[in-house]
Amino acid sequence: MVVTIDIIETPKFNDPILIEGLPGIGFVANIASLHLINELKAKRFARIVTSSFQDFAVTIQDGSTRSPINELYYVKHENDGRDLIIWYGNTQALTTVGQYELCGKVLKFVQNLGCKYVISIGGFKKDEPQPVPGIYSTATDLDTMKTVLDLGTKIMVGNVFGIAGISIGLAKLYDMQGFSLLVDTLGMNPDVNAARYALLTLIKFLNFEVDLNSIEQAGEEVKRVLETFGLIRSISEEKKKEEQQLRWFI
Repeated sequence: MVVTIDIIETPKFNDPILIEGLPGIGFVANIASLHLINELKAKRFARIVTSSFQDFAVTIQDGSTRSPINELYYVKHENDGRDLIIWYGNTQALTTVGQYELCGKVLKFVQNLGCKYVISIGGFKKDEPQPVPGIYSTATDLDTMKTVLDLGTKIMVGNVFGIAGISIGLAKLYDMQGFSLLVDTLGMNPDVNAARYALLTLIKFLNFEVDLNSIEQAGEEVKRVLETFGLIRSISEEKKKEEQQLRWFI
């Protein structure tokens, strides 16, 4: 096994947009994507596993197990607008090769479903809390960059690691457009406030109405999953290894 996609359903899409929402700095993307899934009542249509995920499963109280996994959900637009595909999961791949294999497989899969646009979400680590966090972006091309700057973002200068960066970089190879949204965050724990600002910006672009009043619930759900895997505890106890620990989170 390298990357396997288990297809549960094959929906018919109208020019869909892929939204990447895997765990990253501040778990901004994870909270934002989970809130979209909950609020828009998205339906799961594919499960993704790869040999580059962590090599363990976690048992829970009823004796069942929870494994590293990615999933794809879809939302149909009610007014003939563009549909959404939401890429959600409890992990990224652990290696550089694994990240490229995972991202390439998912982009090719959604491309075959008619997707030509990708949006990634992530956190931009800051040392001090930001009541009103800054939002930064990068894009596949200058026209798309202008579009995202018009949403009120700033140009991201530097490196964007992990799926948040790779998905936008590889999108061009698949003749796709897209942009990333990176929000200021302390980066150690689930940051609901940063996720809220990410969604406020995203909603300006998407033709969907999304109520953000219950986003705290998504933050709590993400936190429970991370605690189950021991991820929050291990990060806080090994601050000296923060950069290495967080590499697959970005």
